[in-house]
Amino acid sequence: MARLLCDSDPPVVCVERPAGSSGFVLLCDHAGRILPRALGDLGVPHSELTRHIAWDIGIAEVGRRLALHLGACLIMQNYSRLVIDANRHPNTEQSIVSLSERTRIPGNERLSNEEVEVRAREIFHPYHDRIRQELDARHRASRPTVLVLLHSFTPVFLGECRPWHAGVLYNRDRHLAHALLSLLRQEEGLVVGDNQPYAANDATDYSLCVHGEGRGLPHVELEIRQDLIEHAEGQALWAERLARLLPRAATALFPA
Repeated sequence: MARLLCDSDPPVVCVERPAGSSGFVLLCDHAGRILPRALGDLGVPHSELTRHIAWDIGIAEVGRRLALHLGACLIMQNYSRLVIDANRHPNTEQSIVSLSERTRIPGNERLSNEEVEVRAREIFHPYHDRIRQELDARHRASRPTVLVLLHSFTPVFLGECRPWHAGVLYNRDRHLAHALLSLLRQEEGLVVGDNQPYAANDATDYSLCVHGEGRGLPHVELEIRQDLIEHAEGQALWAERLARLLPRAATALFPA
């Protein structure tokens, strides 16, 4: 059976505070930008591999700081979304892209079925299996769980400037999302999108739909603009803000 990752490649998943006492579980689908050694640079210049096309800039550190504030378990995907997107259904067009924004990804062109399958088997599924393991354990222990999915977005996409500082995303279940949206819009100076800059849906938000909606867990997906969290000061500010507002949003809907 073909393999993609070798022993010298880093782990697929990073888990921090697995024994966290909080009711919150934090997910970062696009936390890292590692490429497997076997894939080289995918034919992409290094300058492109540091851009938003490869990962969600700044969100890993926001997640770490937020997990510390909340005492929450944080589960992060270490590999670049250019290898395989952890938030897209495997075997769909958006799972392994050959064009991201305006950048060609030559290493993703004309992949065989086996090459696609090995990326899913070694990178996509271990990440989601670890999430399932965590959520299953909490369910068996009758622990309340609120799922928070953390992402970041580029300030300019295909030449279009985005005015939002952050966005609150949801699909069918909008209860927690709308509670948090209301609180964020009360923060001075913030422009917060309602299902903007993206609208969550079954095709583009695997983690929300499978782990949140699929289990009937209260959940919310957050997008923070990358220029606001690319440095430590902004990361700390947003982590502190979310640590203050998330419990208020959750308590309003799910009182003890």
